[in-house]
Amino acid sequence: MVAQLSMDRLQMLESLCQHWKGPMSLALYLSDAEAVQFQRYAEQSKTISVRKNVGFHIVYKDGSFYPVNFLRNTALDQVRQPYVFLTDIDFLPMTGLYEYLRKAVDTQNGGAKKALVVPAFETLRYRLSFPKTKTELISMLEKDELYTFRYHVWPRGHAPTDYNRWKTAAIPYKVRWALDFEPYVVVPSNVSRYDLRFVGFGWNKVAHIMELDAQGYEFFVLPNGFIIHMPHAPSLDIAKFRSSARYRKCLKALKHEYVEELVGKYKFSALKYKATN
Repeated sequence: MVAQLSMDRLQMLESLCQHWKGPMSLALYLSDAEAVQFQRYAEQSKTISVRKNVGFHIVYKDGSFYPVNFLRNTALDQVRQPYVFLTDIDFLPMTGLYEYLRKAVDTQNGGAKKALVVPAFETLRYRLSFPKTKTELISMLEKDELYTFRYHVWPRGHAPTDYNRWKTAAIPYKVRWALDFEPYVVVPSNVSRYDLRFVGFGWNKVAHIMELDAQGYEFFVLPNGFIIHMPHAPSLDIAKFRSSARYRKCLKALKHEYVEELVGKYKFSALKYKATN
């Protein structure tokens, strides 16, 4: 597992360690004082201190924007396993997801470019009776205790996952890339790194998935795995995005620049991004 975080997400670590027993490579964006505070916290935590397969990689704070993709790359560069689950720190995986993903990877054709999509859901409750199975999760969806991730603000990000199909799926199924798709995926650990021009909020994962599509990756949704996003206060960067027209204008320019570079690099296979940009 690869993820990144700052001090305001530190409360997720113990729960994550309880849900995920596999290796983790985590990049932390901290000041000097926060690094000392984190070390003390990790050493005193009975859940974290006993783990021998979690790597913490500190990047010291510098600049005005959160370097989300630099942090992801920092964590990704430290992975020693052949495959990696690319996720975010505010998601909790279902119990046993690590073992399930290992089995899913073992069935893959080693020469094929495949990204295994782990469906993402969310809760608006700070206290959640976490579902142990897919059946329990579907029941909670029907009771509006859980929702498909960002269904109310950014449905395009995960629409290609096809949640209705997932509910009855028994085997992995292939989905097509679509504009703004940003799933959480299992891929080979030598996967292309994230683009560093995207900092703060906006398009940091979208751009990465777009490049994987340009490279010929196929996306397969796993039928019996899931992660759930836990609620938290909005980040400073999303507040900047929402409040600043200049921020949004700059992000739009970066999107255009990125797509142009993809077309130059991947030629015909990337032309569709230009049509949707």
